[in-house]
Amino acid sequence: MRKLALLMSISILLLLTACGSGGAETTRGKDAPEYVFRFAHEESPDSVQNTYVEEFKKIIEEKSDGNIKIEIYPVGQLGNATTQAELLQIGAIDFAVISPGNIGTIVPESQVMLLHFLFSDDMEINKQIMNNSEALYGPLADAFEEKKIKVLSYWTEGFNQWTTQSKIEQPEDFSGVKFRTMPSPLIVSSYEQYGANPTPVPYEQVYSGLQLNMIEGQTNPMFAIEQMKFYEVQQYLTMSKHSLYTTTTAVNPDLYEGLPENVRKMIDETVAEMKEKAFAIQEETNKQALEQVEKNSDIEITELTDEQRQAFREASKPVRQQYIDQVGGDAEEIITKLEKEIEEAEKNSK
Repeated sequence: MRKLALLMSISILLLLTACGSGGAETTRGKDAPEYVFRFAHEESPDSVQNTYVEEFKKIIEEKSDGNIKIEIYPVGQLGNATTQAELLQIGAIDFAVISPGNIGTIVPESQVMLLHFLFSDDMEINKQIMNNSEALYGPLADAFEEKKIKVLSYWTEGFNQWTTQSKIEQPEDFSGVKFRTMPSPLIVSSYEQYGANPTPVPYEQVYSGLQLNMIEGQTNPMFAIEQMKFYEVQQYLTMSKHSLYTTTTAVNPDLYEGLPENVRKMIDETVAEMKEKAFAIQEETNKQALEQVEKNSDIEITELTDEQRQAFREASKPVRQQYIDQVGGDAEEIITKLEKEIEEAEKNSK
């Protein structure tokens, strides 16, 4: 089925785009851009990811004086998020926003980004880690590249929060709850530790699943909760900040290495400029989303106390060892180094 979906996506891609994409010189006439890159992302056209890609497009097209053009493909146009990652691997698309939650089975090491209560509560510290971490840009990036995905940067769409039909104040409150997760094995394990019944469901089907009570809760950043109207079919919103919705800006490595040095330089410069913009985009978008939810719904909003957060933190810790045991390879080096980097960054900020 996955191979069939991939073939269908490639066929759709061929219908949607003309010859000359994929970084090759175009044959569209003297005024045509020299390079046309296909850039896919995992969300809808009015999402954080689309805002990011639109800004990326604007910067690099201006920087290249029109010699580079970016064609944007939101989720669903070429298949789901996992299919888009597979298209990047084979070079059918050139760039993609790829999140660990959707490719945990493709790059198992990436699941370290999904662990609960690993990152700081301070977003400035998280920004520092995602821009400079030796763990992320060393062994983890190497693991991506082994699977034909070159990570250019890591960033976040904000803290994940919980929405549910029943109030969540302690791990035991998850007992038996049919909770929607992304397809990553480590996300599933995290909710099993709380006693929930984790149920992977495609993003596009979450609202109907909640509406029909096929699932009873879900987790996403505030912008997604507001944008997808999940608050309409849920009773409680718990500001848990249990994890970050992390993602990557990625490129097909063969394409990247085959480009002229001046084109690679423009790509690298654009990625660097977007590092600061990405955090600003998520901060403003999530702030506005919370305001809209408060204004337009009567969902009960609560925030975990420090004591409650500690109980969840302790309950989630065994999953860190599962990550090491299940993934193997460089997993222990990655998580050990990342934990140390976060701890040192928090100490230095005080």
